[in-house]
Amino acid sequence: MSTATVTRQLTPTMREAANQFEQVIKDVAGQHALSLTLYGRVTSQLFDVGRHTARSVLVLQQVELTMLQQLAKHGMALGKLKFAAPIIMTPGYIKESLDTFPLELLEISTCGITLFGDSHFADLTFEDSHIRLQTERELKTTLISMRQGLLASTGQDKLLGALQMDIGEGMLRPIRGLLWLKSHRESMNVDALLTKVETVVATKLDGLRSALNPSEPHGWKEFEQLYADVEALGKLANDL
Repeated sequence: MSTATVTRQLTPTMREAANQFEQVIKDVAGQHALSLTLYGRVTSQLFDVGRHTARSVLVLQQVELTMLQQLAKHGMALGKLKFAAPIIMTPGYIKESLDTFPLELLEISTCGITLFGDSHFADLTFEDSHIRLQTERELKTTLISMRQGLLASTGQDKLLGALQMDIGEGMLRPIRGLLWLKSHRESMNVDALLTKVETVVATKLDGLRSALNPSEPHGWKEFEQLYADVEALGKLANDL
């Protein structure tokens, strides 16, 4: 698939930036670069160029610190393009991490957009037990983060709003894990993802939907709804 075809899958505001990002990586990494894959919000309509930074993973034949040092010199320029520093992996590291970071690798595998090279994530094999464990851990960690965030908010709804939007995006990963465990393993956009998991838990996730929509209110009521949604998903993960 050509670069032009790939970048057309991105939100229009990031297409030219993605082309420039790809060229920087190729210029610096050269033949050591096996592939460059975008993942996270930048691959969906959730990406807001005013608030978000695009994430990526660069797969190298081998990690050379001197090359990474050269890439680091482009950090400010890439930041202006709204790209964070890429996560660096090798093919061996990916295979060795299937039991450690299954949800991150599952996200890249199902929703990543590869700018160049062969995808090293398309044919990964995941163990249900690894996915279930990380899914349950992330949901329980999210509940703790919400409790601590509430205590730290000093009663300011504005701070709760920022927390809710961060939680919302982070919830997409364990949701994919839950659906994987329930044998729903196809690639889905965010709306389809939410609709499918609502069917699985047999309840509407209004708090989560609000958290993922920057135009929605994010006050105390929505915080309570989001907390209840995370609890419901956590119970499902625990039951599994």
